[in-house]
Amino acid sequence: MKCKKCKSTAAIELKRHNAAFCRSHYLDFFDHQVERAIRRQAMFSIQDKILVGVSGGKDSLSLWDYLLRKGYTTTGLHIHLGIGDYSSNSYAATTEFAEQRKAKLITVNLEESYGMTIPLLSNTIRRVPCSGCGLSKRYILNKEAYDRKFSVVAMGHNMDDEAATLLGNVLRWQVSSLARQSPALPSNGNNLISRVKPLYTMTEREVAANAILRGINYVEEDCPNSVGASSILYKEALDSIELRSPGTKHNFISSFLENVRPLMEVSQEDFELRECDNCGQSTTSRTCSFCRMWDQAREKANITIK
Repeated sequence: MKCKKCKSTAAIELKRHNAAFCRSHYLDFFDHQVERAIRRQAMFSIQDKILVGVSGGKDSLSLWDYLLRKGYTTTGLHIHLGIGDYSSNSYAATTEFAEQRKAKLITVNLEESYGMTIPLLSNTIRRVPCSGCGLSKRYILNKEAYDRKFSVVAMGHNMDDEAATLLGNVLRWQVSSLARQSPALPSNGNNLISRVKPLYTMTEREVAANAILRGINYVEEDCPNSVGASSILYKEALDSIELRSPGTKHNFISSFLENVRPLMEVSQEDFELRECDNCGQSTTSRTCSFCRMWDQAREKANITIK
């Protein structure tokens, strides 16, 4: 197998592109694809102050690495979820990455800041861990970005993540979720910060190859709470189709974004946003879903935070 560019021995084959690349040319290809995604979706400019959600995995660290190498003004935000060794290892990988590159890193410890870990939160309110975890991460990323005056929140979601989410939303016909699914959601002008996903055109395998070839030390283990999650089932189904028809995931996402989402997009005028009575973040009700969930959990567990 030869590199498409230089005809030397290839390091990776990309069937959906009908191509193979050596190490050097693959890393150039990866950077070009990310750069093109940022430009096409008008995600941000070199003048923006970017907060990067960093878990310690290959996706978020590859994204942060790219932004640092390209000279963007970035700060990482790591949320310590308190999920046993998984969270400890994730924190270690994130801090090691930041220290090696002398990059700025903010850490929010859920137990210290909000009174309990994700496992305790899930057990207390009898809610699947991924649900409470996802809501908490989205809220904290936006709140920290708003409070610290960042203009953009960047997340490391890859093509597999986006395709699985899209499939789940289509199977359940979650119209409101479909209307919001985009690699670039602009700010609403109030306290909802712009959210972007620069890796949305790269598969999980392609991002992993980038991390390995660049020598990025990342946490390889999956979150133990993800076992049995619907998203894993959707990814497996899409992988099976992709194996027989390379390019399916890309076509699924790009066709949705180009042809379907514009028809489903709901105007901001259809939502009456107000400030949460507790925290001041945007919500459609008196109290945002984050505050309701955490207040309920702390009340049941008889936990008080200062």
